Amino acid sequence: MIARIVKIVSKEYTLLKDDGERVKAVLMGKVRRQDAPAAGDLVEAELVHNQYVIQKILPRKNRLYRPYVANVDQAIIVMSVVDPDFSSSLVDRLSILIRNAGITPLLCVTKCDLGISEETEERIREYERGPMKVIRTAKGTLEPSLASILEGKISVLTGQSGAGKSTLLNELEPTFHLATQEISKALGRGKHTTRHNELHPVAGGLVADTPGFSSLDFSRISARELGEDVIDFEPYIGRCRFNDCVHQNEPGCAIKEAVEAGIIPLIRHQNYLSVLELIQQRREKYI
Repeated sequence: MIARIVKIVSKEYTLLKDDGERVKAVLMGKVRRQDAPAAGDLVEAELVHNQYVIQKILPRKNRLYRPYVANVDQAIIVMSVVDPDFSSSLVDRLSILIRNAGITPLLCVTKCDLGISEETEERIREYERGPMKVIRTAKGTLEPSLASILEGKISVLTGQSGAGKSTLLNELEPTFHLATQEISKALGRGKHTTRHNELHPVAGGLVADTPGFSSLDFSRISARELGEDVIDFEPYIGRCRFNDCVHQNEPGCAIKEAVEAGIIPLIRHQNYLSVLELIQQRREKYI
């Protein structure tokens, strides 16, 4: 049968079958010599002597390392309007990393009931006018479309600490908090040798229980490919005068022209340039 790994605790695997049943499984010896299985992996499993045995890990479309999850459909960037303040720089940096991993980014803006400054409102509207899906939420009111976005997908949540990631999940699925609490008790504090990796059922989908992209690491991205990971740049990629254009100071740059025409927000290009400079400085150190 084909099933999905939804939980890994040490060497015990929980599989989710097509009919919704969850079963325990162990790894066949030859699979242990491959990449370590991740939550989200699709696998071939067989019932042998009343024990499900994972025979093969099927090809992945992507994989994250923090959390260790495979076949992620979307990453929801959770950003509050205040406490902590909204940061377009962080949104753009996370979006670049998410797209580079082959995952679709979405933006969820929280605490909208606490009052939004004119500058923050304009930043949010720039995203709403752009290609990334944006959802606004406020205390006591949950945007209905958020639940439908999670349905049938594997999602991770990332963003600012204190922006309300756990609150969102608890409102969507009240059992989520209880489940993660029970896991913490079972594992115990300080027992880092026990590997635990799980996808929780939330609103008809599966959500990783740990935020992704805990470090903003651009070491795997080259200056040439960076522009391809900016969602607002996508329609203009390949339209610059020079094939090796990095959309910085080159003449005939389609992206800079779109910025000057007000089609791409100026701050989106500025945030891109700040990441580009980080990558270029790193390259210079290697030379």
